[in-house]
Amino acid sequence: MKISIFTCLFSCLVLTSGCGKPGKQKLFIYNWTYYIPDATLRDFEKKFNVEIVYDVFPSNEDMFTKLKSGASGYDIVVPSGDYVSIMIHESMLDTIDKAKVPNFANIDTAVLVRIKFDRGNKYSVPYMMGASGIAVNKKFVSTYDRSWNIFARGDLKNRMTMLDDMREVLGAALASLGYSVNTARPEELDKAKQVVLAWKKNILKFDAEAFAKGFAAGEFWVVQGYAENVFREYDSTKAGEVDFFIPREGGSMYMDNLVILKSSTHKDLAHAFINYIHDPKVYAAIIDYLRYPCINTAARSFVTQRPNYRLEDLQKSEFKEDLGKDLELYNKVWQDIRVGN
Repeated sequence: MKISIFTCLFSCLVLTSGCGKPGKQKLFIYNWTYYIPDATLRDFEKKFNVEIVYDVFPSNEDMFTKLKSGASGYDIVVPSGDYVSIMIHESMLDTIDKAKVPNFANIDTAVLVRIKFDRGNKYSVPYMMGASGIAVNKKFVSTYDRSWNIFARGDLKNRMTMLDDMREVLGAALASLGYSVNTARPEELDKAKQVVLAWKKNILKFDAEAFAKGFAAGEFWVVQGYAENVFREYDSTKAGEVDFFIPREGGSMYMDNLVILKSSTHKDLAHAFINYIHDPKVYAAIIDYLRYPCINTAARSFVTQRPNYRLEDLQKSEFKEDLGKDLELYNKVWQDIRVGN
C-alpha cells in the first residue's frame, strides 16, 4: 500500500539531529505513506509520555536500500512479508518478545496459519493484510466479469491500466491460469507472459503512480490498483459509481508487518507500540481509517466502517514470497513484456 499525515524530515539527519522536544524518550518509526492515522501516533505519545519520530517510504525496495546503505536509528519498520524474509536472512531483525505483546493473541489464527515468510511470527507481528484488485467505473462499463480477464476486452482498449509492478501483474496472469503467484516453473511463467502481452494490447499503460487520479478523472474506466488509493482520489459522494473487487481467481496479496530492528535502542518502547497497535479499540480506529479487512478478532466489534473488501475475498490469493535466485527468471519475463512500452 500505502502516506501518513504526519512526517518528519525524510533523511538520516532526522535520527541524529534531534527532531522534536528534548528530554522525552523517542521512538523512531519507518512506515509506508498514508498508513496510520495521525491521532493514533499522538495518542500513543500522550499515553507513554514519549515522542514519535516518523519517516515514510514509498516501497519495500526503497526502505531496504536505505537501511542497507547505512541509515540507522530506526526502531520499528513495516516491511511486507517477502521483505521480512529477506531481512531475517540478512540478520537485520530482533526477535519479538511475545510476553511484551499480549495483544498478539487478538490476531486471527486463520490469518496466522497462512504465513510462510516467518512461521510462528518469531520476528514479525502482522499489521495489515491486503491485495491489489480491480476498480471499474460503472458509469462507463455496465457489464463485466469480476475476473482478471476484463483486461482482454478489446472494447475497453486504451481505457484501462495495470500496475507498473512485476509481481502484481505477473501474479494476476498466473492466478488467471490457475498457477501459483510464486511459481518458478519457466513454462508457467511463459504462459503468463503471453497472457500479459495480450492484455498489454488493450491497456493504455502500466501505471503505479497516477492510476487513481486518472480513474477519478474519468480518463481510465478500469484499473488494477489498491482500493485505498482509488477511494482516496474519487469523489466520496459518488463512491457508489465504483466497483472495487478482488478477482475471483485470486492473485498476489501482501501482509505488512511490524518488526523491530536488531539495531534498535528502544526495544521495550517498540514492543509497547506494537502491543498498543493491536489494542482492539486502537486497531479498530486504524481499520476505519484504512478500510482494510480486520485481522484483529477482538477489534471487529468496534469497527464502524465497511471495508473495501473482506478477508473472505482473499481466500484464493497468495502472499508474495521472496523469490531468491528465481527473481532473475521473473525479471527476464518482465523485461520481455515491457520492451517497447
